[in-house]
Amino acid sequence: MRSIKVNLDKKYSSSYEIHIGRGIADRIALLIAKNHKAGRHVIVTDDNVAPLHGKNFLTVLKNIGLNADIIAFPAGEASKSINTLLDLADKLLKLGADRGTCLIALGGGVVGDMVGFIASIYMRGVPYVQIPTTLVAQVDSAIGGKTAVDLPTGKNLLGTFYQPAAVFVDLSFLETLPAKEFENGLAEIIKYGIIDDEKMFYLLEENMEAVRQKDSTLLVKIVENCCRIKKAIVEIDEREQGLRRILNYGHTLGHALEAVSMYKMTHGEGVAVGMIAAALISAKKGYLDIAEAKRIKELVEKAGLPVKIPAKLPTQEIITRLQMDKKKNGDTIHFVLLKKIGMPFVNGGVEKRLINEVIEEMKNDARAT
Repeated sequence: MRSIKVNLDKKYSSSYEIHIGRGIADRIALLIAKNHKAGRHVIVTDDNVAPLHGKNFLTVLKNIGLNADIIAFPAGEASKSINTLLDLADKLLKLGADRGTCLIALGGGVVGDMVGFIASIYMRGVPYVQIPTTLVAQVDSAIGGKTAVDLPTGKNLLGTFYQPAAVFVDLSFLETLPAKEFENGLAEIIKYGIIDDEKMFYLLEENMEAVRQKDSTLLVKIVENCCRIKKAIVEIDEREQGLRRILNYGHTLGHALEAVSMYKMTHGEGVAVGMIAAALISAKKGYLDIAEAKRIKELVEKAGLPVKIPAKLPTQEIITRLQMDKKKNGDTIHFVLLKKIGMPFVNGGVEKRLINEVIEEMKNDARAT
């Protein structure tokens, strides 16, 4: 098992370790018992993960003498809401959870976001650990302390920054992950190559089929590399005041597409299309060589992810959603753009005319096929 320390300046108590391995459930339980002592441990998961992994992990915790329980909520983005949050709080109260309770987020990005948020506000704050079971969560959302729920007007509009006490990445969870969910994670991995590591981008270009087949050696290397990139960025900019904003590459348009599609488009699919759009905008504004934009599109396609905006999604509605993005400044829509692969920057604002033009181009591509 490999460990990476996330060191948060002047906040030693907020620093934590990311542990990465395969088939490490027993060791995770022992580390929780040793380093995260609590009167009660509550696994919070969704109703997809609970039967696959939740009950087994509950047994592991109980077998080493921990006072442990499990609660679940319906899987999916639709559950990432205030109503679910209130329901979870009610379940915790009925279990007798108090300030001496440690929550365990066992699941994908929705579970991690929900558990982090409720941990940050329940009894004015209780500790939690992240055990991500999806590739998206393992390389991205479980690290960095972003928590949130959605509102009808957009994604992640209510939330907090609240760091986990630890993150445990067990690659064996990926064995039960559906292909589409695995591909969602590939979008985030490609993002890391684009914004920070051209060598990893090249590695993905040369080995994408092996990665999609879940080659063990490649996956360990890639997941660990993504975790190291994320932790380095979070250490510099924990609360997204500057550098951390580059992690939103592809997400500005991606979140809008998810919302307009009523979440029929998954997070990874939205990010994939958003990354291509951001590369096209970068090229049209003269920042990025068009050949680099083409490389990005081709790699996204190799990963089995969409490269076009569905023609049926109304352009004006997409732009309206963009204007609700929590990262906007007044009426200015900020995009993370590129000068080259591995060299991103936050643009001061992209004209709506250009955004509209790129959306229409990517929709026309969809109509042509």
